[in-house]
Amino acid sequence: MSTGAITPYIDVAQLVLYLFWIFFAGLIYYLHRENKREGYPLESDGRRGRVVIQGFPDVPPPKSFRMPSGQVFQAPGPNSLRQPFPEHAERTTNGYPGTPIVPTGNPLLAGVGPGAWADRADVPDTTLDGDPRIVPLRMDKSHGVVSADIDPRGLPIYGCDNIRGGTVVDLWVDRSEAIFRYLEVETRSDSDSHRVLVPMTMVKVRDRFVDVRSICGRQFADVPTTRYPGLITRLEEDRICAYYGAGTLYAVPSRQEPLL
Repeated sequence: MSTGAITPYIDVAQLVLYLFWIFFAGLIYYLHRENKREGYPLESDGRRGRVVIQGFPDVPPPKSFRMPSGQVFQAPGPNSLRQPFPEHAERTTNGYPGTPIVPTGNPLLAGVGPGAWADRADVPDTTLDGDPRIVPLRMDKSHGVVSADIDPRGLPIYGCDNIRGGTVVDLWVDRSEAIFRYLEVETRSDSDSHRVLVPMTMVKVRDRFVDVRSICGRQFADVPTTRYPGLITRLEEDRICAYYGAGTLYAVPSRQEPLL
């Protein structure tokens, strides 16, 4: 066969394989670029505002998403994480970028380490019908505690130091998942009393009391509160859960020390 012939050297299966490789490389490029719609460009301490860190490929152009509420969300855009991140109560251990970060002030509220939270939308999560998804039992009589389980309402709640932090007054139910998300606790201090939420994943309900190992009894008074009684937003959920997460490391000084 004359020079330039293709079929004796390249068969159909080989051409299909080459096309698949090209398609797969393009798919990886596309997915990696789409993955940068939130969180990019990256922030760099000490070089903020001067250096744009986005890697390869570049951040994609804005795309609009219509939310169930009717609002339009752009990513990336002015309503995405490309905005400057909020300042947290933190400092570097040696005073220059790259060294470990430690919290300042109240470490449980600093937003550092296990106490970090995501800046989610400051609106309540909703069911498919548009109703608030997480509400206290006093606002939803269709849910309750099964008779075979312990009803924690009225029980005292204790921290990791075995000091009483308050009294459980209600449970908050997730109406979409039909599970309890939070305990509502009334705390008392020398100055006032108010109600805070405790994630169910952080408690152990016993016969005569409720046990929380992540924070101390006195630290219940500083748990972030909700803006409206009986209603919690997505951002408030993250900040409340972050408070107890921070307690697993910062509640007592000994938790930051080596185990051995």
